[in-house]
Amino acid sequence: MPKNISSKIFIDGGSPQETRQAKVLLGFLDGQTTNPSLIAKNYTAKAGGTKLTETQALDEYKRVVRQMSGIIPEGSISIQVFAQEETKADEMLRQARARKTWIPNHSIKFPCTKEGLTAAEIACKEMPVNITLVFSQSQAAAVYEATKGAKYPVFISPFVGRLDDRGENGMQVVENILEMYTSGDGHVEVLTASLRGVDHILYALRLGSDIITCPFKVFKTWADGGFTIPDTSYVYPVGKLKPIPYKEDITLGKPWQEYNISHDLTTIGIAKFWEDWNSLLQ
Repeated sequence: MPKNISSKIFIDGGSPQETRQAKVLLGFLDGQTTNPSLIAKNYTAKAGGTKLTETQALDEYKRVVRQMSGIIPEGSISIQVFAQEETKADEMLRQARARKTWIPNHSIKFPCTKEGLTAAEIACKEMPVNITLVFSQSQAAAVYEATKGAKYPVFISPFVGRLDDRGENGMQVVENILEMYTSGDGHVEVLTASLRGVDHILYALRLGSDIITCPFKVFKTWADGGFTIPDTSYVYPVGKLKPIPYKEDITLGKPWQEYNISHDLTTIGIAKFWEDWNSLLQ
């Protein structure tokens, strides 16, 4: 079992079997993140193309989440609301209130959009929330301000791999968010997500990300290497990734609606989640 892991470690996926394996390998597991694409991928792999009604698909999601909860009953399980770009906050809240009844250790995921943050501003007083599909410092400032009244844990999930995929330094967004949040009250935990390799884990640990969520493939590579922990000599391999510099003019303290929360990768991510989920349906 590794020692001195300063961040909470989550597994990212739609398979309870992976959750169980990760817990055995690490000796513990602090949580699990899911999304519609991961649930759909896991179901499709075992169902051989069998389509479901909407009710059956939701029941499958609930069944998977409950299995995960049984494996890590003390961990946090992130469950996502289903949304398109035009989905209203009231609909997201309706879904969130239903999903939080599935398991006691829930955290409900909302997209980082105007309607998503409008819903999360209310939901964070009723349940733990996780704001997902975050790609910028400005979005992170809005998340912080929208959830200042939270009575439950709040996570923010910057998706580093999707920025890397198009040649930008996604880990720099995590770095920027952590720096900006040093002036805050600590109510938002940074959950580094969309990892592509072990160096993402190592740099997230080096930066002091509150939480790291790993796809099982990446997690297994880390495990096979003995759960390496970076020391002070570790240097993140930026390579040819373009920098995403810290913006001094983006500061905490404004109404969340004043921040620019638009990002093309957020829009693309919402559409992809919706498409993958609907691929299950008859």
